[in-house]
Amino acid sequence: MRRVAVVAALVAALAAVAAWSSGTGSSATKKSGVSGSISVMGIWTGAEQASFQAVIDGFKKKNPDVDVKYTSAGDNLPTVLSTAVEGGNPPDLAEVAQPGLIQGFAAKGALKPITFARGTIVQNFGKAVADIGSVNGKQYGLLFKAANKSTVWYNVAAFKNAGVKPPTTWPAFIKAANTMKQSGVTPFSIGGADGWTLTDLFENIYIRSAGLATYNKLAKHQIKWTDPSVTKALGLMATVVGTSRNMAGGTSGALQTDFPTSVSNVFSKSPKAAMVIEGDFVPGVVKTSLKPQSGFNVFPFPSIGSSPPSVVGGGDIFIMFKDNEATRAFVSYLATPEAASIWAKRGGFSSPNKKLQTSVYPDPILRKTAGAISQAKAFAFDMSDLQPAAFGATAGRGLWKQFQDYLQNPSKAKTIQKQMEASAKAAYAK
Repeated sequence: MRRVAVVAALVAALAAVAAWSSGTGSSATKKSGVSGSISVMGIWTGAEQASFQAVIDGFKKKNPDVDVKYTSAGDNLPTVLSTAVEGGNPPDLAEVAQPGLIQGFAAKGALKPITFARGTIVQNFGKAVADIGSVNGKQYGLLFKAANKSTVWYNVAAFKNAGVKPPTTWPAFIKAANTMKQSGVTPFSIGGADGWTLTDLFENIYIRSAGLATYNKLAKHQIKWTDPSVTKALGLMATVVGTSRNMAGGTSGALQTDFPTSVSNVFSKSPKAAMVIEGDFVPGVVKTSLKPQSGFNVFPFPSIGSSPPSVVGGGDIFIMFKDNEATRAFVSYLATPEAASIWAKRGGFSSPNKKLQTSVYPDPILRKTAGAISQAKAFAFDMSDLQPAAFGATAGRGLWKQFQDYLQNPSKAKTIQKQMEASAKAAYAK
């Protein structure tokens, strides 16, 4: 039996070498002897579910003896999944968007670590992305699908008429805004009615002005919201939202503008503003007669000081509740560029996998925004999603409400910082 095992291992090794030498760049070769069934629960429905099924089909081609069943819980996923875990009947794998949920499951001992894939994840995605799925230094999650929230979308005609080119640095960004005002077009459309758009703006400024390490400390409340680094970032933020004339509708109008309206203000032949600062999902929010690239376009959030290319993002993370050969094979497959390319070719997908060639994306704008994720020197998960929900992601409370207060009166930044710190203390004490 030992000789048979050695021969089988040699055959598998030779197959792996053959696959590598063929130039596929994938470690997802057929795993002889892997069999079983896998249940996967996630949020994806409709087109996203169909695209994920295509990924499953790709896995099945290499592992024909493994059956994979996907079940969508929609937006109720956190509740449905938590109930399943409490009842002792979780799925084998799940796809979640909240790192805080992962930390909770890990603390209860409900999750199985995926340390077997840590090396591949670091190699293919980078340590910063790998750490998003880590709890207390142990790998529990794989960030498979990401969103780039470090993008600025602009009206091409407005920029052209004002003689403005997409800026790459913060001083050039503010100069472009001032030039836009002189041309008669308001520079920014701010969706202040939705507090999360304001936290996204702050987070992009903060990671560039304070650095990734300090960003992660603030995200974990290891430094206070009264810290000078927060004060500095709020001061920079005021150069965007601190002047009423900078925003479509002024300060009061910005506070009443929801996210979709903030996009339509820019994606129009008669724009109310030249730029909207939000994620790579912006084009899918509203219908517009403007065409990509010629009517609207995008540039990366500008650097501050000597900050490296940085991306603040969200995304979907796979976690494992059952540890066996089949689940390990599926997680390992998801970590390959081959798995990412299947969905990337279909559109509506951005991968943080650095080994994925951006040429596989179906349009030039997506190649730009998705490519920025994989090429970023610093990638950080949306800070508000890392906080306890009552503080970081609840309408009318915590950071969402306090950044709306800041938008209304930036001169009270120090007072608002104290309120943020008090809210954070209360949330983390629970």
